[in-house]
Amino acid sequence: MITMDALMAALPQVLAAPKQATVARQLTFRPGYNQRTHPDRLRLTVAEGVPGERWLTAPWARLPDGRPDPAIQVSILPSRVHDLVRIHPDQPHPGDTILADLDTTEANLPEGTLLRAGTATLRVSGLFNDGCVKWKARYGAAAKDWITMPGHPPLRLRGILCAIVADGEIAVGDTIARL
Repeated sequence: MITMDALMAALPQVLAAPKQATVARQLTFRPGYNQRTHPDRLRLTVAEGVPGERWLTAPWARLPDGRPDPAIQVSILPSRVHDLVRIHPDQPHPGDTILADLDTTEANLPEGTLLRAGTATLRVSGLFNDGCVKWKARYGAAAKDWITMPGHPPLRLRGILCAIVADGEIAVGDTIARL
């Protein structure tokens, strides 16, 4: 597991990620708990999120009327953070929809920012991705504490959550850019 010293030392490099545009490095499809595949392409829809994923049936956030919260349809994890915490390839993949070399800080991508992801359009959510219990179990207490320590929540080190606002597709290598 990574140490807090190593995480803090890497922070400047993490924060130096591209700010305007990048490419999708990896995509993840999650049909059920702890199930992950890494397809070359995903369909993104306003109505279903990533069709076939568990967002429709088992979301971790719901609207007051019980429907899945669209603010969590897509998660984007900065690849610099992924590469930092996932030291061994046998550690489970965190499961984020998109892995990309992108500055996901609030300063760079405030709530409401629109992103073009392949041919889909995403809106950055105001929900904070604090790294669940599984993140701590997989990558260590330091990796979890680093995300939530004082001053770090606005850095969104665990990435961003997004709602899909226009249907489309994204493929590995497709551009992700601010609109």
